[in-house]
Amino acid sequence: MASSKLIGIVLLVVGIALLYFGYQSTQSVGNQLTETLTGRFTDETMWYLIGGAAAAAAGAFLTFLKK
Repeated sequence: MASSKLIGIVLLVVGIALLYFGYQSTQSVGNQLTETLTGRFTDETMWYLIGGAAAAAAGAFLTFLKK
Protein backbone atom coordinates (compact mmCIF):
# COMPACT_ATOMS: atom_id res chain seq x y z
CA MET A 1 0.00 0.00 0.00
CA ALA A 2 1.40 3.37 -0.98
CA SER A 3 2.10 5.86 1.76
CA SER A 4 -0.22 8.46 0.21
CA LYS A 5 -3.08 5.95 0.31
CA LEU A 6 -2.36 5.22 3.98
CA ILE A 7 -2.28 8.94 4.80
CA GLY A 8 -5.55 9.32 2.89
CA ILE A 9 -7.23 6.62 4.97
CA VAL A 10 -6.01 8.24 8.19
CA LEU A 11 -7.25 11.67 7.07
CA LEU A 12 -10.59 10.19 6.08
CA VAL A 13 -11.06 8.55 9.48
CA VAL A 14 -9.96 11.70 11.35
CA GLY A 15 -12.26 13.85 9.21
CA ILE A 16 -15.25 11.62 9.88
CA ALA A 17 -14.48 11.68 13.61
CA LEU A 18 -14.26 15.48 13.62
CA LEU A 19 -17.55 15.74 11.74
CA TYR A 20 -19.16 13.42 14.29
CA PHE A 21 -17.90 15.48 17.23
CA GLY A 22 -18.98 18.69 15.48
CA TYR A 23 -22.46 17.29 14.92
CA GLN A 24 -22.69 16.20 18.55
CA SER A 25 -21.64 19.70 19.58
CA THR A 26 -24.40 21.27 17.47
CA GLN A 27 -26.96 19.22 19.40
CA SER A 28 -25.87 20.46 22.84
CA VAL A 29 -28.19 22.75 24.77
CA GLY A 30 -25.62 25.54 25.08
CA ASN A 31 -24.78 25.52 21.40
CA GLN A 32 -28.44 25.46 20.38
CA LEU A 33 -29.09 28.43 22.64
CA THR A 34 -26.17 30.32 21.12
CA GLU A 35 -27.39 29.45 17.62
CA THR A 36 -30.90 30.63 18.50
CA LEU A 37 -29.70 33.96 19.85
CA THR A 38 -26.93 34.74 17.36
CA GLY A 39 -27.96 32.72 14.32
CA ARG A 40 -24.68 30.78 14.19
CA PHE A 41 -22.83 28.08 16.05
CA THR A 42 -19.87 28.70 18.35
CA ASP A 43 -16.40 29.06 16.84
CA GLU A 44 -15.28 25.74 18.33
CA THR A 45 -18.15 23.88 16.69
CA MET A 46 -17.48 25.55 13.36
CA TRP A 47 -13.80 24.52 13.50
CA TYR A 48 -14.83 20.92 14.13
CA LEU A 49 -17.17 20.97 11.15
CA ILE A 50 -14.84 22.82 8.78
CA GLY A 51 -11.77 20.81 9.80
CA GLY A 52 -13.68 17.55 9.55
CA ALA A 53 -15.01 18.36 6.10
CA ALA A 54 -11.56 19.42 4.84
CA ALA A 55 -9.83 16.35 6.29
CA ALA A 56 -12.49 13.99 4.96
CA ALA A 57 -12.32 15.55 1.48
CA ALA A 58 -8.52 15.39 1.39
CA GLY A 59 -8.58 11.83 2.69
CA ALA A 60 -11.14 10.75 0.12
CA PHE A 61 -9.09 12.34 -2.65
CA LEU A 62 -5.88 10.63 -1.57
CA THR A 63 -7.58 7.29 -1.00
CA PHE A 64 -9.88 6.97 -3.98
CA LEU A 65 -8.82 9.36 -6.74
CA LYS A 66 -5.06 9.75 -6.66
CA LYS A 67 -3.17 6.99 -8.45
